[in-house]
Amino acid sequence: MSIGNRIKERRKELKLTQVKLSEMIGIAQQSLQKIENGTTKNPRNIQALAKALECPPEFLQFGIGDSKDIHSNVSPGPTIKATAPLISWVQAGAWSEITEIKAYDAERFMCPVNCSDLTFVLKVQGISMEPKFDEGDLIFVDPEAECIHGSYVVARLDDDNQATFKQLIIEGGHKFLKAANPNWPEQLIPINGNCTLVGKVIFTGKSL
Repeated sequence: MSIGNRIKERRKELKLTQVKLSEMIGIAQQSLQKIENGTTKNPRNIQALAKALECPPEFLQFGIGDSKDIHSNVSPGPTIKATAPLISWVQAGAWSEITEIKAYDAERFMCPVNCSDLTFVLKVQGISMEPKFDEGDLIFVDPEAECIHGSYVVARLDDDNQATFKQLIIEGGHKFLKAANPNWPEQLIPINGNCTLVGKVIFTGKSL
């Protein structure tokens, strides 16, 4: 279910019209209509919508937690810890030089797990990490999280400014980047000093 569908269903549960909900959060009805029909995929006023719809913001964005009431006796999902900017894969390759990237201009997503201020978001490209990660999924990457054997990481190869998303494998003192797709032609990429680990994937969200 998409963000728009969750907003629409919750609005109907509360017996609110589009006009009424629009007035409550201070936007035009046409803007709300675009959110509900999926034209606007990542609305910037999630917090206001969540307050008006009496549900946690993480439910609207990720489907996490209880949709009925923010004060429900049903155990809620994880609370939002911070927001992180959505950046390009080329930007991710240069993320160590964070001052060169205008993160404040980027679209931001709420992260429901603990993360550092350097955390950023990438949209999965290609099929190398299927079936665990699909194209279009959002991955939250924390450069300050420890990368260990089995971690899903974003790395930068020295001969390529663009970052890559793989699983870190450490065996017998050797390190590899592994594709999750068993049919991917290049299953293992040896790391022999020609690679920089940009950060660890700490959370994944579906981009619907």
